[in-house]
Amino acid sequence: QVQLVESGGGLVQAGGSLRLSCAASGRTFSRYAMGWFRQAPGKDREFVSAISRSGGTYYADSVRGRFTTSRDNAKNTMYLQMNSLKPEDTADYYCAARSEDVYYVLRLLESEYDYWGQGTQVTVSS
Repeated sequence: QVQLVESGGGLVQAGGSLRLSCAASGRTFSRYAMGWFRQAPGKDREFVSAISRSGGTYYADSVRGRFTTSRDNAKNTMYLQMNSLKPEDTADYYCAARSEDVYYVLRLLESEYDYWGQGTQVTVSS
């Protein structure tokens, strides 16, 4: 089992940047496929990005080219670097984890993840 804690959210002007962190408990972080999701007010939670155990990544079309996901297994932490932020990026951001035997697989669906953080709020002003 793993516990996830997000941090780094806040208020930023359009065009600005933020870096979110997702800290995981335990000593087996490297065995988890990870993902970022977000939920805007009044909307369903949506996929943002995923990173495999091998470090491969995949992004939603809406953030590709602006957001970068990475992981540091030595620090049990995943990151989401968000650049060129837009007001439509305003949402609660959640990290998720799934214990994964396959080294390179990416998980894109909310239903595929077993563990979730509590979320961190990102507000982008225009």
